Amino acid sequence: MSADRPALINAENRTAFVTGAAGGIGQACVKLLLASGANVIAADRNAISESHERLLAVTLDAASESDVSSALATGYEKFGSLDYVIHAAGIVGKGRIDEVSLEDWHKVVDVNLTSAFLVLKHSFPLLRKPGGAAVLLGSSNASNGGSHLSGPAYASAKAALINLNRYCAKEWASEGVRINVVSPGPTDTPMLERLSAQEHEKLKAALPLGRYATAEECAATALFLCSDHAASITGINVSVSSGLVME
Repeated sequence: MSADRPALINAENRTAFVTGAAGGIGQACVKLLLASGANVIAADRNAISESHERLLAVTLDAASESDVSSALATGYEKFGSLDYVIHAAGIVGKGRIDEVSLEDWHKVVDVNLTSAFLVLKHSFPLLRKPGGAAVLLGSSNASNGGSHLSGPAYASAKAALINLNRYCAKEWASEGVRINVVSPGPTDTPMLERLSAQEHEKLKAALPLGRYATAEECAATALFLCSDHAASITGINVSVSSGLVME
């Protein structure tokens, strides 16, 4: 980290498991964690471009229980601990509700919601100690209902993440383990490349700050929530949406 931008977290001798690590926000999380001294288990179904002596890249379908269990076991065997989990894996859908097939519904729900259940289920036994922390990547769609641009399954799955977060926050509190959600609004990542120039213009006009969030801003919020600065924060949903969602 540069001198004018101090580390959000001292993660030396700590290990983080990041899913969706090849995506925009996941990749930004990996870079910030490495810069903060962490060992990183970077998991994605696509190739990981980052290379570092403290990084272990693993292939992962986050909706596959065997993949999730195997990735965590491999990472734990290499680094000997697990301290942070950042679940950034996800996909958007599209279409109005009468246009969405049952197959597409299940796919979007599995990748966004079932994957979170699997990651939390299998990471908790390794994370189970005071100071352990998890962050789920949600979406502003969970608060405002979304639209046909991302589809009904995406909005529904992301809303369910918020209550899964609350459930785990209560269940894990006695163990000293915290969990929170970071919910980006429109964010300048490859996920938005599917939109037309006209849709971009309309979307930015709906943001009070008039700009998209960046992947780095979302990653920084996730790292803050993992850090000791957030030791009394659990079970909440943090909106990083340029004012699109105000709670």
